[in-house]
Amino acid sequence: MSDHDENHEEQAGDDHEGHHEPHREEFHHDPIAHAEARAGMTVGELVGEYGNAGIGAADLHEAVDIYAEMLDDDVTNFFGLAGAMVPTGMRRIVADLIRDGHIDALVTTGANLTHDAIEAIGGKHHHGAEESEGKSMREHDEQLRDEQVDRIYNVYLPQEHFALFESHLREEVFTVLEEEGAVSIQRLTEELGRANNEVNAEEGIEEGAGIAAAAYENDVPVYCPAVQDSVLGLQAWMYSQTSDFTLDALSDMTGITDLAFEAEKSGAMVVGGGVPKNYTLQTMLVAPQAYDYAVQLTMDPPQTGGLSGATLDEARSWGKLEKAARNASVYADATITLPLVVAAAREKAGE
Repeated sequence: MSDHDENHEEQAGDDHEGHHEPHREEFHHDPIAHAEARAGMTVGELVGEYGNAGIGAADLHEAVDIYAEMLDDDVTNFFGLAGAMVPTGMRRIVADLIRDGHIDALVTTGANLTHDAIEAIGGKHHHGAEESEGKSMREHDEQLRDEQVDRIYNVYLPQEHFALFESHLREEVFTVLEEEGAVSIQRLTEELGRANNEVNAEEGIEEGAGIAAAAYENDVPVYCPAVQDSVLGLQAWMYSQTSDFTLDALSDMTGITDLAFEAEKSGAMVVGGGVPKNYTLQTMLVAPQAYDYAVQLTMDPPQTGGLSGATLDEARSWGKLEKAARNASVYADATITLPLVVAAAREKAGE
């Protein structure tokens, strides 16, 4: 046996006998456990089990923990809502959060406000097959075009509801605002909420009055920075061609930045990406502080460099989040994760 082999054998024996372990500065002994799923569990109990697991389950568990803290009364909450969240059935969740005082400012798309109003005044979205039996997707969509039905993945909307929406805007919303001249987009959404609420009640619509109406009733401002990118925006533009009605987009900045300035603690719940996400986060660039909490629900990956998938840690580098902010990103379909996060956080917060 060589001297090298003898030395190696001696060192190995010492390590065995002394039980020496390497110094692991970043390591915490918190082993993965196996999640349990059983009948009768509450949503909070199930998400608690997620905390024993890894990857997306662990991320969702952390998001719930953070959002539960955000539901505290002393946190000013900004809520960014992008994507087809209203037509896919997430409308009531957001409206209830507003009514319960958990949203202090909503930033959303003109599309979500359009679909919200359609339901408020009697229209409905419908389940539908992704394609007709024996037909290609193209043939299926051509058939829907002939039948005057619009498709959002597996959600269908008859086009006559857009005609109903146009009449609603012209008779109940634009005529009131026309007398005020140039108004902010937030003023438009406020008037839309009032009109949705009144028509819904007067006509006894089975479906609730929805998000804009809840915001109007609870004095929660609704911002829609890309309103032009929607049927609501198209209708507003067409009405402006023959009237004094017009929108002043820059005036919205005052209200939302004032809210950020006055907040002692603030949190951002960001569902989806795009303009609502950036508009929500960029507000803190002109405020003395940044977000103390942030949760993001998205399907967009960060590797593309696009804003929609950008991590909240990246937002910290811009000063949109405090250095010590608690934040979590969950990469999954928000129609699955939003109900889970909200229900579990409410349970954890004792609601």
